[in-house]
Amino acid sequence: MQTDQLPDLKAELKKYFGFNKFKGQQESIIASLLEGNDVFVIMPTGGGKSLCYQLPALISGGTAIVVSPLIALMKNQVDAIRGFSQDDSVAHVLNSSLTKRETQQVKSDVLEGKTKLLYVAPESLTKEDNIQFLREAEISFYAIDEAHCISEWGHDFRPEYRNLRNIMMKIGNAPIIALTATATPKVQDDIQKNLGMDSARVYKDSFNRPNLYYEVRPKKDVVRQIIKYVKANSGKSGIIYCLSRKKVEELAQQLQVNGIKALPYHAGLDASTRGRHQDAFLMEDVDVIVATIAFGMGIDKPDVRFVIHHDIPKSLESYYQETGRAGRDGGEGNCIAFYSYKDIEKLEKFMSNKPVNEREVGQQLLQEVVAYAETSMSRRKFILHYFGEEWSEETGDGVGMDDNQRHPKEQFEGKDEVLLALKAVEESREKFRMQDLIKLLVGKENSLLKANKADRLEAFGSGTEHDEAFWQMVFRQIIVNNLLRKEIETYGTLKLTEKGKNFIQSPSSFMLTEDHEYDESDDGSEEIITQKSAGSGSDEVLLKMLKELNKKVAVQKGLPPYAIFPEASLQDMAIHYPVTTQEMKNIHGVGEGKALKFGKPFADLIAKYVEENNIDRPEDFVVKSVVNKSSLKVFIITKTDSKIPLEEIASAKSLNMDELITEIEHIVHSGTKIDLDYYLDDALDEDEQDDILEYFKEDSETGDIQEAIEEFDGDYDEEILRLMKVKFLSQYAN
Repeated sequence: MQTDQLPDLKAELKKYFGFNKFKGQQESIIASLLEGNDVFVIMPTGGGKSLCYQLPALISGGTAIVVSPLIALMKNQVDAIRGFSQDDSVAHVLNSSLTKRETQQVKSDVLEGKTKLLYVAPESLTKEDNIQFLREAEISFYAIDEAHCISEWGHDFRPEYRNLRNIMMKIGNAPIIALTATATPKVQDDIQKNLGMDSARVYKDSFNRPNLYYEVRPKKDVVRQIIKYVKANSGKSGIIYCLSRKKVEELAQQLQVNGIKALPYHAGLDASTRGRHQDAFLMEDVDVIVATIAFGMGIDKPDVRFVIHHDIPKSLESYYQETGRAGRDGGEGNCIAFYSYKDIEKLEKFMSNKPVNEREVGQQLLQEVVAYAETSMSRRKFILHYFGEEWSEETGDGVGMDDNQRHPKEQFEGKDEVLLALKAVEESREKFRMQDLIKLLVGKENSLLKANKADRLEAFGSGTEHDEAFWQMVFRQIIVNNLLRKEIETYGTLKLTEKGKNFIQSPSSFMLTEDHEYDESDDGSEEIITQKSAGSGSDEVLLKMLKELNKKVAVQKGLPPYAIFPEASLQDMAIHYPVTTQEMKNIHGVGEGKALKFGKPFADLIAKYVEENNIDRPEDFVVKSVVNKSSLKVFIITKTDSKIPLEEIASAKSLNMDELITEIEHIVHSGTKIDLDYYLDDALDEDEQDDILEYFKEDSETGDIQEAIEEFDGDYDEEILRLMKVKFLSQYAN
C-alpha cells in the first residue's frame, strides 16, 4: 500500500482488538509493513509483538504466513485471533497435527481468501506439497516469529530456521517481518543476514520490564525455600524452571505432597500429557508448572506472577526470555533464581564433548550468566547492558526492583584498580579475553600468555595484591560501565572504548562494589523478598464474580480464560460497570467481535449486580459497593449446616473435593466453625476420630498433613485427615 492509501490504523485497532491506542512503536511498525517494507522487530516479551503482524494481516488482502516454532504457540494465537472474530476461518494452523480432512479445509479457506493468518512450523513449510499449495495463494507478507531461532549465537538455535529464506523465495516474493524478544547485537546481525533483510527497517523497543523484580539466592535448602514462597503466594500462577527432566518430576511431586497444585512439563512426557498439563495451567486448574525450557515459548498467559529458576540457565538470553513470562499484563512479576557455581561446572561438563566452535560459544554465554549471578551492581542495569541498552540506577524506570538495589553492598574507591585493568588491555594490544587479562595482572602465565611473551609486559604481576575473583569483579563493572567492550566474533577479547581511552588519559573517581559470594557455608536463611502489587481500584466483589463467569465461559468454549477476556478487561468492567453489549465495546481490550461473541452474559451479570447493590454509575464517577461475605463461603456454611453431602456441595459449585476442602479450610482458618460430624461419622468410628483429634491436639507441632499421613502409616488418606483437622480447629480453635 502507498502511504496515502493506509487505513486509519487506530480505528482498525479499536475495531479488531478493542484498544484505543498502540503500544510503543507498534503503529510505525505496522505502517511500514503495509507500505511493503521488510521490517525487523526486537521487542521484549509482553511488548505486543504479535499485534505487529496480526493487525496488518487482518486488514490486508490475502493471507499472512506466520512461521512459528511450536504447535502450542500456534494454537494459543489462533484461539486468541478467533476470539476477536466471529468467523473461525480467519486464522488456521497448518501442521502435522491435522487430519487429512482438516488440512483440506484449511487449504480451501486460504484459497477462498477467508484466512488472514496461516500459522506454520518451518518443518511444514519445507514440504513440497505445501510449497505448491501456497504458490497458488495470495500472500500478504511473511512473519517470522521467535526469529532468534535462526542464529547459532541465539539461545534456542533451530537449524530448520536457516533455510526459511530459500523456501519463501520458492513460494513467492512478499514483505518479511521478523520478530524476536531477545537478541544481542550479534544475533540481530545474524538474523538479518540469513533472511536477506539487510535493508530492513529495524524497530527496537527497550528491553526494560520495570514491573519485574529480579533476585538471585544462594542454592541452599532450595526446595524448602520454593515451597515456602509458593505457599506465601497461594492462588497465584507461577512457573518453576529446572534443567533436567528428573528434577522437574521430583520437584513437582514435592510440591504436590505439600498441598500445592502443581504439574510437571518436559519433552519426555507424551504429547497428550504435555497438552493436558499446559491446558490445566492456562485454564487455572493448577497454579504452578514445573518445567524444562520445553515449556513456555510464546505461551500467552498474561498473569504469571512468579518465575523461579531452580537451576541457573545456560545463557542470559534464556534467562531473560523465561523471566519475561512473568507479569506480561504489567502487574506483579517476581523473578527468583537459585545459584551455585557447582551448577555452572555441571553445564561446562555437558559441553566438553561438543565441537570447539560450539563449546567456545557456550562457554562465553555461561560466563555472562556467572557474572549476572555474582554481581552486586543493579541486575536490571546488567541485563539491559547485555542487550546494548543504557539505564540509570537513579532515574531509570524500574529503580529499586532488584535485590542488589534494595540491599546494596558497600562501595569503595576503585580508580587505581580500574586504571591498572585498562592499562593491561592497552599494553597487551587488545589481544586477550578477560580470564587471560586476570592471569596477566596476578602474574600467572597460561599457554596464550606464554606464546605472546606476556611476562615481559609492565602489566604482568601489577595486580598481585588482589586475587583473581577481585579482578573478575573489576572487569565486569568496567565493561558494564562502557570503558571496555567484548568483541563477540573473537569469543570475548576485550577492546577499549573511547570512554576507556579517556579514562587512561585522565583518571577519575570510580566506585566499585564487591561481588556476592555464594559459597556452601551460606545457609540461605534470608527470606525471599516479594514485590507487593498495587491495588487495581476495581470493585473486588464484582471482579471475583466476573472471573468465575470468565472461567465458566472458557470451559464451555474449550478455551483458556484469557482468550475470552483478559484480567485487564475484567478489571475495567469492575470499574466502569458496562450493562449492555454496546457499552462492552468501550472496555479495554474488547473490540466489536468480542463484545458480540462473549459480551452478553457479562453485561447481564453486571446489570444484575448494579441493581442488587444500588450502584450509581454515572460515566465519570463510580460508587463501589460494600464488600459482603463471599457468596461461596455463605453457600458452604449454609449447606454444611443442612448436612448436605460434601460431594453434592462441590458439584453444585463445579468444584472438586480438593477445592471444596481448601475453601472449608479457609473458612475455618478465618475463625468460623463448621460442623462436619455428619460426614465424618460415616467415614470413621468414634475411636478413630478420637485418635486423630488427639494427634492434632497433642503430637502435631505444625499440623502438617503429610506428617500426619506418615504418623498413621497411611491408614487414613489425605482428604480424611484434612477434614479431621478442620474438625479439630472448629472444636478447639474457633
